[in-house]
Amino acid sequence: MKISGANFIGSTLSIKGSSSFKTFNPVLNQENEWDFFQATKEEVDEAVCKAQTAFFAFSRIDPKKRAIFLNEIIHQLELSKALILEVYQLESALPLSRALAEFQRTVQQLSNFSAILTEGKWPSVNYEPADISRIPIKQSLRKTQIGIGPVVVFGASNFPLAYSTIGGDSVAALAAGCPVIVKSHPMHAGTGELVSKAVVNAASISAMPDGVFSNLNAIDFQVGQQLVEHEGIAAVGFTGSIKGGVALMKRAFSRKNPIPVFAEMGSVNPLLVFPKIDSDLSLWASKIAVSITNNSGQFCTKPGLIFCLKSPTSEDFFSTLKQQISSVNSAYMVSPIICSNYNLRIEELKKFEEIEFHEGIINELPNTARPVLARIDGKEFVKHPALQQEVFGPFSLVVFFDSMDDLVNAYSALEGQLTTSFFGINDNDLAHEKLVFLATQKAGRIIFDEVPTGVEISSAMHHSGAFPASSDIRFTAVGVNSIDRFSRPIVYQNKQ
Repeated sequence: MKISGANFIGSTLSIKGSSSFKTFNPVLNQENEWDFFQATKEEVDEAVCKAQTAFFAFSRIDPKKRAIFLNEIIHQLELSKALILEVYQLESALPLSRALAEFQRTVQQLSNFSAILTEGKWPSVNYEPADISRIPIKQSLRKTQIGIGPVVVFGASNFPLAYSTIGGDSVAALAAGCPVIVKSHPMHAGTGELVSKAVVNAASISAMPDGVFSNLNAIDFQVGQQLVEHEGIAAVGFTGSIKGGVALMKRAFSRKNPIPVFAEMGSVNPLLVFPKIDSDLSLWASKIAVSITNNSGQFCTKPGLIFCLKSPTSEDFFSTLKQQISSVNSAYMVSPIICSNYNLRIEELKKFEEIEFHEGIINELPNTARPVLARIDGKEFVKHPALQQEVFGPFSLVVFFDSMDDLVNAYSALEGQLTTSFFGINDNDLAHEKLVFLATQKAGRIIFDEVPTGVEISSAMHHSGAFPASSDIRFTAVGVNSIDRFSRPIVYQNKQ
């Protein structure tokens, strides 16, 4: 199949460096055939320069014409769908069902943003007419929104489509009138190239300015650092680890002109489970087990921490959940590196004598992760803050507390989260009310009697959380309201 390994500098394919790398097939446990060439400093500068030049024209284009551009991207993606899905699977080991779902999610995001532009829902306009009879005279005011400038988007390792090349961050920025430069994720650079070609073709067909979109390859941190530090960049979109997000934030804030980094980072997405005698424990356990292990737990909303009060019904719930997890097979992770990191974290946790482990079905296939359910007493859990840290993969830790006060205090000590889920909450219980209130201070989404995996891409969704789950709890990374991250208010006074 034809994959060049080149960088897209606007519509121009470019290979100016000699540093190259390959993507990896976790199922075959071997490198894929294509060579990808890391962008040079010169290519970074060229991409930013093109984006700056394109910004003047692109930001002034009628939003309805930008909607045509987004719709054409959908068309171009559909034309290349079969090849995109094939390379997606070769680079990620994710099944076809997941590839199809993520492809459709990507298309739906484009369609949703196109709709708000076509229907005139963005930008909003707040107009106040002049009043010459007033003393002093009031001049007219028209407040609206404009794009903030060229945006760098970092592709995510676990979502080769929906959170990468033309994923949520990129679409939101383009809809706002901001040129986008993608720092392609090296684990799925081939998928990124095919998607980039679709975007660049759509830009040409829609008569968008050259440089409205670029895609740069990189195997290390150098290209990303150069982009974030470049004075021509106005904002950053990032989905990844806390370590990576914080590093980018520090670089962006230390610039001569600091810029915002909209980062979605780590979260253990705690579940607080209060089973009663009449609770459907089998249904609860089934939902939670799937949420923990689906696609090897490689979701930012996977529940990695479960709080329970000690009781016979809680023991029944745990026993049922343990049976569910124990019957799940090991499954492929998206790369050997991520799989190795998961296994290392499990081995580190096994050094804690206080933790009891229950594991799923192991197989001998490389790059596969074994599901693990662990258990610890609440008194021991609070002694070790490191147990709050996310384990990326099919793992969850169940914590049993002696009293509601102990549980509330432990939850209060948790860091910011993307989600908090409650099973069996009692609206008339003051302690439960307090827990729900505490959850609103930590998380952007509170779920009742359901699991957090599965993030609706509607305007009613808010995918964010207090630091370190995200860099700013006020902004969502999912849904059309994410356009607010890459736009800003502007007032025109006394303009006819």
